[in-house]
Amino acid sequence: MKFEKIGRFYRDVRSEMKCVTWPNRADLKEGTIVVIVMSTIVAVFLSLIDFGFNKIITLIF
Repeated sequence: MKFEKIGRFYRDVRSEMKCVTWPNRADLKEGTIVVIVMSTIVAVFLSLIDFGFNKIITLIF
C-alpha cells in the first residue's frame, strides 16, 4: 500500500523529468550574469540607503 504509492511517486517523477527542457550553456551563462549584476545593484542600493539612514540617525542623536 504505502510502498505502491512510493513506487508510483518515483515513476511519476522519472516520467516528468523526461519532459523537462533544460537550459543550454548560453542560456545558463546569460541567466547567471543577470543574477550577479542584479544582486550587485541591489547590494549597492541597500548599502547607500543604510548609509543615509545611519547619517540621519547620527544627526538626530
